[in-house]
Amino acid sequence: MPAYKAPLRDTRFLLNEVLDFPGHYRSLASGAEASPDMVDAILSECAKFSEEVLSPLNQSGDQEGCHFEHGNVRTPKGYKEAYVSYAADGWQGLSHPVEFGGQGLPMSLGMLKSEMMATANWSFTMYPGLSMGAMNTLLQHGSDEQKHTYLTPLTEGRWTGTMCLTEPQCGTDLGQVKTRAEANSDGSYALTGTKIFISSGEHDLTENIIHIVLARLPDAPKGTRGISLFIVPKFMPGADGQLGPRNAVNCGSLEHKMGIHGNATCVMNFDGATGFLIGQPNKGLECMFTFMNTARIGTALQGLAHAEQSYQGALAYAKERRSMRALSGTQEPTQVADNLISHGDVRRMLLTQKAIAEGGRALIYLASQHADKMIEAMLSNDQAQYQHWDDQLGFITPILKGCLTELGLEAANLGMQVFGGHGYIQEHGMEQIVRDARISTLYEGTTGIQALDLLGRKVLVMSKGKAVWDFSKPMAKFAIELLKNEPKMRRRALSLLKIVAQWNYLTLRIALVARKDREMVSTACHDFLMYSGYATLAWVWAQQEAVAMRKLRDGGSETPEFYQAKIATSEFYFARLLPRAKGHAAAMLKSAKSTMQLHSDHFVFD
Repeated sequence: MPAYKAPLRDTRFLLNEVLDFPGHYRSLASGAEASPDMVDAILSECAKFSEEVLSPLNQSGDQEGCHFEHGNVRTPKGYKEAYVSYAADGWQGLSHPVEFGGQGLPMSLGMLKSEMMATANWSFTMYPGLSMGAMNTLLQHGSDEQKHTYLTPLTEGRWTGTMCLTEPQCGTDLGQVKTRAEANSDGSYALTGTKIFISSGEHDLTENIIHIVLARLPDAPKGTRGISLFIVPKFMPGADGQLGPRNAVNCGSLEHKMGIHGNATCVMNFDGATGFLIGQPNKGLECMFTFMNTARIGTALQGLAHAEQSYQGALAYAKERRSMRALSGTQEPTQVADNLISHGDVRRMLLTQKAIAEGGRALIYLASQHADKMIEAMLSNDQAQYQHWDDQLGFITPILKGCLTELGLEAANLGMQVFGGHGYIQEHGMEQIVRDARISTLYEGTTGIQALDLLGRKVLVMSKGKAVWDFSKPMAKFAIELLKNEPKMRRRALSLLKIVAQWNYLTLRIALVARKDREMVSTACHDFLMYSGYATLAWVWAQQEAVAMRKLRDGGSETPEFYQAKIATSEFYFARLLPRAKGHAAAMLKSAKSTMQLHSDHFVFD
């Protein structure tokens, strides 16, 4: 298994040189403590914990898996000790309010923390990661009493949280939820039903687990309009902060799955379990979107994590392993053969991984700034700014979740390919990365669901196409500034302007056709999503290239090779990866007939 090394140079480059996080934090009320020295200290400590504690448990946790017996789950060896250190060091409450035991730092710092930990050990990081969504949901929608009861132990890491949506008969189509909630005389509810695929649903890391559960009241309307949201604790909270009796919620079994074996994915049975309503009756899905959006950005982070992890493993192997001679001539005459990195096709794979990982990191960091600004506006009761940044974050979320997970899986497969046959063998750990990465395109809404959300809901229905223009305006502004100030980047600037124009044109064309053929949205949405992903990656790569060129031109850099690598990787992205967008542009405009004309009865296999 590749030993994880936190890419701190790239992180600092993005924070301090490209996205101006110091200036961003100075503009936030919650950013007063996030000085450059404080941020750097947090990054260094997080890197140390990720490299020395979490990374060594990644492969062993996969091989051992979780143990299930009589409704109880035991996590792999070392996980519990790692979690104790994680909680004791205050990592869980890094970006949550001081009044509940947190450190009150900006939400984006929590994202930086999560990136390193997720790359080092995704299975472990899911346990506290699910708690983040539960905490955010309670912060935004919980009553004062619920916040007082649950947020402090969740923030301190003494309790963890889960998200309970999926049932045997329904995944994405939550209108089919059957779990029922019946009112008790004391104001609580009795929940009965079964939830499946519940990550971290049962484990031995914490004393209590708080389930956030979708269920239906007896008189609820049909479909998604009749779903309510409930808190269901594993152990009832006592008045004095001590744990009360065990609730009627139990793990029925563990799912036998392809990857992330170190995380317990559970079937959860609710047998009249006591729950407490969050928000208003029949408004549960609106509240749950807070959790779901947190989880979707977290899953996008998984795409980045596996791309980075696979790249690190493949790069080290490509420099060490020798095979044949380079076509351009012998590179290592004293060796029996040249190393793999001497070969053009291996470089293609490595550069693809590098472009995905470093471009994806820039997009995630950019989105985290949007989240900071949205939270700031919410706390200051600035509705106009809140709506603006909520729209920006809502637009980019399906792009991040859909495109970055698809590209992260591609990068994971490329890492395995660099190893050749050795990549297929468990001891090297590259096949584990592929297995772990595969789920990212499926859960929290498949790529197709993200694509429908982006094109159908966010672009066509909610904004009438305006969302693309609003999001792409900063891209156009940046490109115009490049034309004025960076003559050597004229081609990049023109490429970006062309992308902005085409992106808006494609949106208009699809909107016009969809008026007569609604199926056009369904058949075009995947290509629209991927096009959007390549477009936004082009933007952040041009930004990185511009900074690198300026640093080299101004001189005085202690690491010129770092900036040279940035420029070369950007050139590779624009030459080799961005052209994929042309294929998506052509495909999305094709008639839906080519996809829909074959009758369902004619899909046969005999």
